[in-house]
Amino acid sequence: MSRSRNGLLTHVTYASRRLITAAGRPVRRPRVPDTHHPPACSPPYHPRHHPRRGRPDTFTVLTALAAVTEHLGLTGTINSTFNEPYEVARQFASLDHLSGGRAAWNVVTSWDAFTGENFRRGSFLPQEERYSRAKEFLTTAHELFDSWRGDEITADQETGTFLRDAKAGAFVHQGEQFDISGQFNVPRSPQGRPVIFQAGASDEGREFAASSADAIFSRYSKLEEGQAFYQDVKGRLARYGRRHDQLLILLAATFVLGETDAEARELAHEVRRQQVSGATAIKYLEHIWNRDLSSYDPDGPLPDVDPIPGENTIALGRASVRQFRDPLAVAKVWRERAEAKNLSIRELVIETTTRQSFIGSPDTIAATINEFVQADAADGFILVPHITPGGLDVFADTVVPLLQERGVFRTEYEGTTLRDHLGLDHPDAEATAQQVAS
Repeated sequence: MSRSRNGLLTHVTYASRRLITAAGRPVRRPRVPDTHHPPACSPPYHPRHHPRRGRPDTFTVLTALAAVTEHLGLTGTINSTFNEPYEVARQFASLDHLSGGRAAWNVVTSWDAFTGENFRRGSFLPQEERYSRAKEFLTTAHELFDSWRGDEITADQETGTFLRDAKAGAFVHQGEQFDISGQFNVPRSPQGRPVIFQAGASDEGREFAASSADAIFSRYSKLEEGQAFYQDVKGRLARYGRRHDQLLILLAATFVLGETDAEARELAHEVRRQQVSGATAIKYLEHIWNRDLSSYDPDGPLPDVDPIPGENTIALGRASVRQFRDPLAVAKVWRERAEAKNLSIRELVIETTTRQSFIGSPDTIAATINEFVQADAADGFILVPHITPGGLDVFADTVVPLLQERGVFRTEYEGTTLRDHLGLDHPDAEATAQQVAS
C-alpha cells in the first residue's frame, strides 16, 4: 500500500497584483498548498552584474496574496543576519492572522560583506556564527510567539475587559546574540507559529533544520542522492528529541511535460535554449572567469584566457562565488568537457546548469514523484514551473489526478492552516504531548 504524503508544494513568485490575482484563481483547483517569495535583501548595484530588480517587500506581496487565495500557503524568505527577532515575529504573526493560518518563514542567513553593505552594521558573519545567530534568532522569535497562550482575549463589552491577563505577551530573553525584554503585542495566531523552512545543504544548515525547522529544501533530483540526503537529515532528529515526521524533506523540482517522454525531452531542450540566451551564457561565464567576456561569441569556443582568481570578484554577492571557489579548476574541467563534446559557450552553460528534475509524460512524472516518496528520497516537492503564472496548470490537470488515483495525494483539504495541509503538529498540541510524555 502506497504511503500518502501531503507535502506536494508549488514554488511561485509573483510581483504584481495582476499576476497575484491570476495566481489566486487556479490554485484552489489542484490542491497544492505553498507559494514561496524570494529574499528581501539583495546586493548593491554593480555596473555589469547588477542584482535582479523588481523585488518588492516580501510581506506586502504575501499579504496581497492572502487576500485573493484560500488555501495557498504563504512563505516569506527573511534573513536572520540583518533583521531583529521582535520585528520579524510581529510581521509573521500578523501575516498568519491575516491569512487565517497560512504563514511560513524560510529562515536564511547572509554570508558576505557585500550584502551587508545594504545595512548600517555592514560586514558579515563567518558561517558558524551565522547559524549560531540564526538558531538564537529563531528561538527568540518562538519565545515571542509563545508569549501568548491564545485564551487571553475576552473582549467583554459589558465589563470593558479586553484581556483577562494584562501580562499577555510579556517576555525576557538573554543570550549571546540578543538581550531583549518587553511585551509582544500580536496575540497568538491561528498556527501558533509560522511553518519554518530551511534551505541550507551544508552540515550547519542540516543541523539547524534538524533542531529547529519544520521543512528543509532538497536539491537532489537523483534518487540515490536524495535518499542519502534524506537519511542524513532525518538521522539527526533523535538528538533533539524529534520524530521523523516532524521535519519534512521537500525536493525543489522543475518539470517538463509532454504527451510522450520523447516529446517532453525535445521540449525540455527547447526550454533550456530559451532560458539561456547568448547574453545570459556570457554573463554566467563572467561570474566564473571574473573578467569582461562581452567580446566573445556565445556560439563559439570557451575563452582561451584563464579566470582571474581572488576575492575581488565582479560577481560579489552571487551564489556562484561560493559554488565555484576554485575558478581555475572549474575552467579546466569545462574546457575538457567542451572539447570532448564540441560544445560552444552557450551549449556548455546549458549542459552545466540543466535543472529540469522530471521530464516525461504525465504517467512517467507521476510514477517518478511517487517513487521518490516511497523510497525515502523526499516527503514532498517544491514545484518550479518554467512559465509563470500558468506553468502549473498542465501539472495540476494531468499529473495530480494520476497521483490521486494512486492514493498518494489528497483529494480534499483536511484542515485550514498550512500546518494542516502539510501534516505538521500544531505547536500547542506538540507541547501538550511532550508534557504528557514527561
